[in-house]
This record gives sequence, structure tokens and C-alpha cells, in this order.
Amino acid sequence: MDVHLKEKEMLELLERLVNIDSGSHNKQGVDHVGKVISPYFEQLGFQIERKPQESVGDHLIVRHPSQHHPSILIVAHMDTVFEDGTAVKRPFTIKNGRAYGPGVIDMKASLVSVIYALHYLKQCGLDVYEHVQIIFNSDEEIGSHTSRPIIESEAVGKLYALIMEPARRDGSVVTERRGNGRYTIEVHGKAAHSGIEPEKGRSAIEELAHKIVKLHELNDHERGISVNVGMIEGGDAVNTVSALAIGHLDVRIATLEQAKEMEKKIEQVCASADVSGTDIELTGDMSRPPMLKNEKTEALFQIVKQVGAELGITIKDTKTGGGSDASFTSAMGIATIDGLGPIGGNAHSDKEYLEISSLTERTLLLAKLIERLALEGKKQKNSENQVIQ
Repeated sequence: MDVHLKEKEMLELLERLVNIDSGSHNKQGVDHVGKVISPYFEQLGFQIERKPQESVGDHLIVRHPSQHHPSILIVAHMDTVFEDGTAVKRPFTIKNGRAYGPGVIDMKASLVSVIYALHYLKQCGLDVYEHVQIIFNSDEEIGSHTSRPIIESEAVGKLYALIMEPARRDGSVVTERRGNGRYTIEVHGKAAHSGIEPEKGRSAIEELAHKIVKLHELNDHERGISVNVGMIEGGDAVNTVSALAIGHLDVRIATLEQAKEMEKKIEQVCASADVSGTDIELTGDMSRPPMLKNEKTEALFQIVKQVGAELGITIKDTKTGGGSDASFTSAMGIATIDGLGPIGGNAHSDKEYLEISSLTERTLLLAKLIERLALEGKKQKNSENQVIQ
């Protein structure tokens, strides 16, 4: 099987997936994506365990019955950030060597890549594809709150974690990410007419404004700490003292130690009111630990580089401030590489694109990497068994 000859077929599947609205809160749409991709794995003899969810799409765990202890875990998400109706307004299109559409690079192209990498290995007569276990989750874009326990549970005993976020614009894979957290600050005040009896009011917006200033003072970019209240809600009318205001806070950290530090500082800021008569409710947490470039990850990256070189591809690595499920496996001490999907850019925007030439190229890279890691896994486990004996 020549992967490059499958480009047209791969793009047809990608078009089908992109034209499905599958925002994180669109359970029906995300489940539809899962139903579209499932038969491709069943054709390979994989079994699919569905983890039902109420408010988000069902998560899928894909295993081969011949392997009870696979060494490789692949993680890819089926959800996107886009609102319902986006696929109709901005459907899959191709122009000047690029494919466009909602979720085309983050990460529906990666779903296609995983499918065809495994089919390539089988058609080449290599049973190494059986050494792979895959998790397709449905809530990555909103923090992976329901899928994190599944990822961490299934990652136990794995030697390698391959996370299928898209490669960077220059083709780099990701070996380091900042951790992140999300919080909601809900302030309750007392409504009053701002012209007739303003003194009877207690402004929730004013209180939230005090909190925003104090929270932004926690920024320490030199240490890799970013704090941003990126969305606010509140007020009923311009001539009414607001009774409710809500702020949505995003936090980024560079080290595990900073997670506890920031949790404490945020709680301290919100512990007492600056505007008398207002109440503050803080919810949320530091949901993703940072992905650190440790020795295991560095060793895995060297393997990726070697496999790339054999295919004539120069692979570089980079770090990024964005979060992903790589943080979970990395924090467990598993060798983890992220950004193994195809190349593209402008994710989460109406200009999101895939470099079409990278679709088959990165699929072949993934297939060859799986082949190499399956063999490495066999060697390592044989070595461990000999030591035990």
C-alpha cells in the first residue's frame, strides 16, 4: 500500500468529518464523528468500547483482542471549538494546496491519519498495529474533564504516548507544554436604580472589576505564569446597579509547583470582597499539569527524528503554551510526544487550514513510528521479563 496514492480517499473521509458540526457541547455531532470512524477500526479487527457520557460525546477506547498489554497509547479528540451551523456556513474546501473548514487541522485530519497509518501497517503485513491502543475523547477542547480519568487509567503500563494534536506550522512536534487551569468567578450583589436610589445597590460589576485587576497582577511572564480574565458577563441595564457579574479566568503555568502556588493565590484574591455587601463564588481548578521535556520524552523524540530522517523528513521539536492531553500522560512518567498530526495552522479560527501535502507524509511518519516503537516495546518488555526470571 502506497499511502500517497490514498490521498484522494483520505481527503474524501476528511471532508465527511469536517462537514459534521462537532463542537464540544454538541453530543449528537461528536457521537456522529465516532460512528463514522469506528468501522475503519472494526475492519482491522479492533474492538471498540464506548464510554457513554450525558452532556458531551461518548469516549471511545479502541483495542485489538490479540494484545492484552499494548505498549503504545494514541490519544486524539473528536470535538472542536465551533458553534452549531459552522459546517454549513463554512464547509470543507480546497484551495491552493490547502484544505479549509471547521476542525480540519484540530484535529479531524489527525483522525484520518490514525486510520490510514494502521491500515498501511496491516496491508504491509505487519502485525505491529495490534500493539496500539487508541482513545478518542470528546471533551478535549473544554478541558478533558470527563475523559481525563479514562486517559490516565488506560495509560497505566504503556511505554509510549502519541498525542495527535497538529504539528506546528514548520512541521515541529511538541515536547513541552505549559499547564493550565480554568476558573469562574461569580459575584452576587444587589440591584438598584442607578438614578433614583443608587446607594441601595451593591455592584457586582464593580466587585468583579477589583478582582480582575488583582488577578492580572499575578502575571509573571518571566516564570511562565499567565493569568487572564478573558470573558465577562453581567448587568441587566445601563441604569441599573448590577446584581450579578461573572468572570472567566484562564491560567497557564510552567511547573508543577506553580499549580499549587497559583491555586492558593487565586483563592486568596477571591476570599474577601472589596465592595461591601457582595458575595463571591469561585469554581474551577488547575485542570492540566505542564508537559515537561524529561529524559523519556527526549529519548522518544530522538526516535521520532530518526524515523523522520529515514523518510527524508527533518523533524524539529518545540514548546508551546497551549494545553493538551499530553500533559496527563507526561505527568504519569510516560514517554510522550505531541503534535504528531499533519501540518496546518490558524486553529480555532475561520482561517483554519491543513497543508494537504502533509496529510500522507505525516500518516506515513506515524505508521513507521508505530512500527519502530512496537519493536522497541517488545525488546523492553522481554528485557524486563528476563530480569524478573
